[in-house]
Amino acid sequence: MWKDLDISLEKATALKEKPSVENLGFGQYFTDHMFKMQWTQDQGWHDARICPYEPFSMDPASTVLHYGQAIFEGLKAYKSYDKQIYLFRPTDNFERMNNAASRMSMPRFPVEGAMKALKALVYLDRDWIPEAEGSSLYLRPTMIGVDPYLGLKPSESYIFYVIMSPVGAYYAEGFSPTKIYVCNDYVRAVKGGVGDVKTAGNYAASMLASEKAKKDGYTQVLWLDACERKYVEEVGTSNIFFYIDNKLVTPPLSGSILGGITRNSVIKLVRSWDIEVEERPISIDEVIEASQNGSLKESFATGTAAVISPVGELFYNDASYLINNGETGDLSIRLFKDLQAIQYGHKDDPHNWRVRVG
Repeated sequence: MWKDLDISLEKATALKEKPSVENLGFGQYFTDHMFKMQWTQDQGWHDARICPYEPFSMDPASTVLHYGQAIFEGLKAYKSYDKQIYLFRPTDNFERMNNAASRMSMPRFPVEGAMKALKALVYLDRDWIPEAEGSSLYLRPTMIGVDPYLGLKPSESYIFYVIMSPVGAYYAEGFSPTKIYVCNDYVRAVKGGVGDVKTAGNYAASMLASEKAKKDGYTQVLWLDACERKYVEEVGTSNIFFYIDNKLVTPPLSGSILGGITRNSVIKLVRSWDIEVEERPISIDEVIEASQNGSLKESFATGTAAVISPVGELFYNDASYLINNGETGDLSIRLFKDLQAIQYGHKDDPHNWRVRVG
């Protein structure tokens, strides 16, 4: 049982050279340490340890390599002006990961214990948290099935691990409007599938369309529903919002869309500002019409990596449609500044989203 599980610590003897803040990018460098534990049917979770960042071996027949039993999360650690370290809604990330584990026939883990390990890991590698404006330490909890067995069944052994990477701005454009390609040829997920969990296969399936969009000069893909190719769902690795007629509209969580932590935070913030939010189906035709008649004031995507990504242009059916003249809207700016201020500890946190480390 987890309550009987000790977390051992092995410190790295040789520390890595830290990259300059100007060259961080996203997910290119990794800290000195990682967290790792194992699960088997007879022992449950065991061998929990913080250790030097290292490769680990798997059998070529491991379940994850053949049947995709892999889930993950993404969250960040922030350093404030007074050197305090904060996490943003980490419990929500672990609870969402447990939901994904259930959907993928993988073992759940106690959130309280995982939080203890995460805080210890972040504190140990706290010098890796960049202090430049907009930068942070990205945390990637992951679980994979590692049974060496080629039959189609859930694995009977798993590895759970957390690695960390100092990051700068997610998009090369920074906090500037992005250009989005609306995809007609491929779909991301269907209701009843696994589109509402963070499992690795979802992202592998999106790469072909994403790479095509990037070659054509677009930042991300806007996915439509799988049945009618009519209703808006997600943008790449983010949720999508449209500010139409003084109402903020976003697709509902109906089984094929990931329930983003940032999405939920945006909805709560905006409602606290007395702006109406509608979680409802919205067709791409409605979005285009709103763009043409001027009722679409702005659009933005939300996610842990980029936080708020303003959308300045949509490309759909061989035509381009500007949003807010291709400029960042006031609501996007306000949301970005407020979320960042809460995450970095620069303002009050009325929703109790911020968790202090150390």
